[in-house]
Amino acid sequence: MIARAPYLFLLLIIVPDLYLDYHYWRRRHAMWQRLLRWLPTIVLVAYTLFLTYEKSFIPDNPIIVYIYILLLGLIAIPKLVFVLFSMAGLGLCKLLHRRINIGNLIGALCVPLIWYVVIYGSFVGFGKLEVNRTVFVAPDLPEAFDGYRLVLFADAHVGTYAKGRQWILKQAIDSINAQRPDLIVFAGDLQNIHPQEVYQHLDILSSLKAKDGVLSVLGNHDYAEYLACDEVTKVANCRETRSLEQQMGWTLLLNENRTIARGNDQITIAGMENDGDGKRSPRKGDITKTLDGVADGAFIVMVEHDPSAWRRKIIPDHRAQLTLSGHTHAGQIKLFGWCPLSLTGKEVNGWYQEGRQSLFVTAGLGALVPFRFGATGEIVVITLKKG
Repeated sequence: MIARAPYLFLLLIIVPDLYLDYHYWRRRHAMWQRLLRWLPTIVLVAYTLFLTYEKSFIPDNPIIVYIYILLLGLIAIPKLVFVLFSMAGLGLCKLLHRRINIGNLIGALCVPLIWYVVIYGSFVGFGKLEVNRTVFVAPDLPEAFDGYRLVLFADAHVGTYAKGRQWILKQAIDSINAQRPDLIVFAGDLQNIHPQEVYQHLDILSSLKAKDGVLSVLGNHDYAEYLACDEVTKVANCRETRSLEQQMGWTLLLNENRTIARGNDQITIAGMENDGDGKRSPRKGDITKTLDGVADGAFIVMVEHDPSAWRRKIIPDHRAQLTLSGHTHAGQIKLFGWCPLSLTGKEVNGWYQEGRQSLFVTAGLGALVPFRFGATGEIVVITLKKG
């Protein structure tokens, strides 16, 4: 993770202290005091350089990364925000010929707020769970499926539930079962890095129950692409992940579809493999193969991990009335209900519609980094209605 952009992290850590030292510390403090103020930054720089040599996306012991990100949130980010406001205030002082830098005051007020967000999101928010109930109305829904209830969840990232966090996963699985759904859909990212993370949670994950079973697809993290190993090892790891999902009693759809029947009526659940940007998110989807054998006019629920695929494939050949995705985690932070990730203009969380085709992006359950503020982990109960 850090090794992919070490210079960015180093700039984030060092530049604020350079500004503070030049404008404040060197004039008011002795050398030993200045060095003391630089000490947290020196520690973070050394930590960054250490992580730069990690070949995999994260170390085998992820706590090393969790502590690093927590320190960034408590030390580097508050300094950066203070400095940005201070610089803006300094420019305003020069423009208006004033001596008092109001940017320093605003920046100082932001620091405890950032500390609150980081601490709450890491130690409280990540353990919260919401049951999000919503309805999808479609005029072409077969009559027998009016009122059909499916539970969607995604982004389990079960490796993050080790070391005393397994209760969060169990709470989520128990909540899913408590909905007594007709179908459970998992939209990918079972693991963080490798399938070994899954073994300690097999009993919990195998306890999922629904009338029509559990259907799943793979997410970008499920292909072992973030492991520092040769291609043969990656393929073997991905094969193991698939095998584990089968052991849990899930039906994994790899560019495939399944038909669910109620009397003479039926709907199709199509599972397309992850179809991302081809860099951080592998592009494995094959829409033609996924819909092979599906009759024209069929009611299709498409499941694909990365919601960006919906936009790319919606015109002209995407026939699904409803698509279910995850991947974004809703940015893992929302401020007063607003997600900063929405500034990208991409599909991030909730409902999206284009003509007769709709997309729902869940905020997901877990995350690689155990942090959520506002963007609470969720399971989604979707009731299909004819109308």
